[in-house]
Amino acid sequence: MAARIKKGDQVLVLTGRSRGVRGEVLSVLPKVEKAVVRGVAVAKRHTKPNRMGEGGGIIEREMPIHLSNLKLIDPKSGKPTRVGFRVLEDGRKVRVAKVTGEVIEG
Repeated sequence: MAARIKKGDQVLVLTGRSRGVRGEVLSVLPKVEKAVVRGVAVAKRHTKPNRMGEGGGIIEREMPIHLSNLKLIDPKSGKPTRVGFRVLEDGRKVRVAKVTGEVIEG
């Protein structure tokens, strides 16, 4: 499956508690079709101290969100867009924004 959303992309959350929030993709989990987005789906994790001198506590961290609930932000126009693919003359396969038709770098 081709990677429509990659690490470092700006995305818009379409559904859920964080609907309408824009954020940067921190990591993508392709096997489970999820991504971790900065500031989205933040959960509190209660952790025990592991080693001597290391304290436990309540840690907030971003949880993965399904890729179908994310839409890529077009870097040129700043609007949410679907992602297509195009093969360039030199043989490279690149991502293309469906709204503007511009090539998405990265």
